[in-house]
Amino acid sequence: MRSATRCLTAAVLFAAALAVRPAAADEPDPSYSYFGGLAAELTAPGQAPPGANDWSCTPTAAHPNPVVLLHGLSNDTVTWNTLSAVLVNAGYCVFTTTYGTGALGPVMGAITPVETSARQISDFVDRVRAETGSDKVDLVGHSMGGAVPFYALNHLGAIPKIDRYVALAAPLHGSTVSGLANLQPLLESTAPGAELAAQCGPCQLSPGSKVAIDLNADPALAPAIRFTTVVSRYDEIATPWTTGLLDGPNVDDVVLQDLCPTDYTEHYELTADPVTVRVVLNALDPTHASPVSCTVVLPLAGPLGR
Repeated sequence: MRSATRCLTAAVLFAAALAVRPAAADEPDPSYSYFGGLAAELTAPGQAPPGANDWSCTPTAAHPNPVVLLHGLSNDTVTWNTLSAVLVNAGYCVFTTTYGTGALGPVMGAITPVETSARQISDFVDRVRAETGSDKVDLVGHSMGGAVPFYALNHLGAIPKIDRYVALAAPLHGSTVSGLANLQPLLESTAPGAELAAQCGPCQLSPGSKVAIDLNADPALAPAIRFTTVVSRYDEIATPWTTGLLDGPNVDDVVLQDLCPTDYTEHYELTADPVTVRVVLNALDPTHASPVSCTVVLPLAGPLGR
């Protein structure tokens, strides 16, 4: 495990030197790199991801459901810089929001209690449905954004509003955060620390916590929804990586390395990873699914030679 970690660290440094480059002004393709989202945030903080939030967008017969993209412990600008552009180019109406913000404002979302974030997500879904005239939306969520909507399914009446639900590296059954969750009892041993943990959404999803149990990530509760999960064996945040998997006849579980052994994507690069992007496209439109191409994908920096 230690040697694998050293290899991944070296790969990050090597990829940063090779893959980070300014895009040409007329370059239509997404960067397929987590660094591309960071650059977008630094260039124009708070901007919508490419093509997202066009409230005049009318869903087509080919893609009748608008797609709602939900970030994790980040914001929509950073997280969806790649996938938003891909989906818009494919003809989808795409909508994003930075929900669950706190003291850091829109720089960092998904930090409020799970119930608060779930209500904001539910309200945003209702707005998208009202503006587009659509009965249902498709959800694509990363990390907390893949887990928190289960609260809305269980407690906020969201089941009839969702058609397809794609969860990327989501702590559906809680997360140990590579062992950091073991320190939470120490944090909660003081009154201020306990209050802080109670108001911290990610802190609420330690394995076996009351909130993780209330989240009830059980696809059986919504048999009409088609669930797709995507996980990486190299995830360092949603751990163990199997926490992102579901079980049921209405579930498709995807382990990236089963599709592409040379995909070393970890938690943050996953939303820009070309293998993940193809899996998402296939999940949203299985009738026109295309084969997944395998390449070398490095942590944070993305595919080599793209």
